[in-house]
Amino acid sequence: MNGRDHSIEQAASRVLGSPVDNLVRSLAFVAVVFVFSTAGFVAAGWSVGDAAYMVTLTIFSVGYGEVHPIDTPWLRALAMATIVLGCTGMIVLTGALVQVFAHFQLRNLLGIDRMQSQIDRLTDHAIICGYGRIGQQLALELARSRTPYIVLDRGAARIAEAEAAGHLALAGDATDEAALKAAGIERARVLATVLPDDALNVFITLSARNLNARLEIIARGEFPSTEGKLIHAGADKVVLPTHIGAERIAEMIVYPTTARFLGESPQVRDLKRGLHEFGLEIEAVTVQERSAMAGETVGEAERRGHGAYFVVQIDRAGGHSFVHPAEDVRIEAGDTVILVIRGSRVSAGAIFSEPIKPVRMGRGYGFRPS
Repeated sequence: MNGRDHSIEQAASRVLGSPVDNLVRSLAFVAVVFVFSTAGFVAAGWSVGDAAYMVTLTIFSVGYGEVHPIDTPWLRALAMATIVLGCTGMIVLTGALVQVFAHFQLRNLLGIDRMQSQIDRLTDHAIICGYGRIGQQLALELARSRTPYIVLDRGAARIAEAEAAGHLALAGDATDEAALKAAGIERARVLATVLPDDALNVFITLSARNLNARLEIIARGEFPSTEGKLIHAGADKVVLPTHIGAERIAEMIVYPTTARFLGESPQVRDLKRGLHEFGLEIEAVTVQERSAMAGETVGEAERRGHGAYFVVQIDRAGGHSFVHPAEDVRIEAGDTVILVIRGSRVSAGAIFSEPIKPVRMGRGYGFRPS
C-alpha cells in the first residue's frame, strides 16, 4: 500500500464513517422499525405471525398483497409509515453492506491488512521519523544490519519511495501521537527523529517520551543551540549532521592514509562499528619526515596523547610490521601507524602531523620535537 492510497482510505473513513458502524446503525434502525410496526398491527387485533409477515413483505417491497384488509385510518397510517421508514432503512442497510464489502476488498487490494499485521508483529523495533536524505540512509543501514524498523512520514510521495525501496512504511504525521501509536511506539526500542526542522524534532521527542518512558530517543539537530532543548525534551542522544560532516572532512584531511591502508571492506566496517560501540575509533597516519613524532618511542608517543590513543601496529616502508609494538620501539619517518583512538580523532592526528619546531641553540637554530 502506498501513502496516497492510505490517505484516500483515511479521508473516506472520515467522510463516510466506519463501514462496520454504519452497518450496525442501519441494522438497528431496521430492527426498531420492524418491532414498532409489528406491535402496531398486533394492537389493531392482528396475530403476531400475521403482523410480522405483513411488516416483512412491506419493508422488503415484495408486494405479495395484504394479509388482512387495510381499511382503517390507523392501519393505513401504520402501513404508510412502515413503507417509508422500512424501505428507507433497507436502502441504507443495503448501502452499508456494499460499503463493508468494498471496504474489506479495498484493504485486501491495497495491502492495508498485510501492512498492519506486519506492524503488529514488530517488537523492540526502531521508528524512523522522516524519510529525507538522512532517513533514507538510516533505513538502508538498519536493513543491512537486519534490525526491525518502520519508516513514518506524512508525505505520500516519500512513503511510496520508501515502500519501493523495500522498507516497511506508514503514512502519518510523527507529531501526532495517534501516528506514533500506529507505528507501535509502546513496543519500540528506539525512535530516531531525523526531520530537517528542529522545532518538529523537539515536539516529536516530547510526544514520544510521553508515550514510552523506556524508549531510547535519538534526535537530529540542525543548530548546536538545539541540542540542549532536545535533551531537555527527552532525547537520549542528539546528532548534529553539519557538525559531524565538518568533523569528518577534517579527519579525512588529518588521516589521508586511513582509507588507502584500511580500505572500506565489510570486515573493516564491522570492526569500526564494533569499536564505535565502545567509544573507540581506528585510524592510520603516515609519519612525515619533519613530524615531531619521527624518532620518538611508542611509549613517548602515547604519553603525549595523554590517553587519547594507543598504538596497535607500525608498518615500515620496507615491509616489516610491528603488531602490538613495545613501548621502546621507535617510530620512524615513513612509518604507517595504526591508532585506536578514544578521544577527538582530529586532536590525536594533529599530534602526529605537528612538525618539529626550531629552537635556538647557541648562535644558530636546531630542531627538536615540541
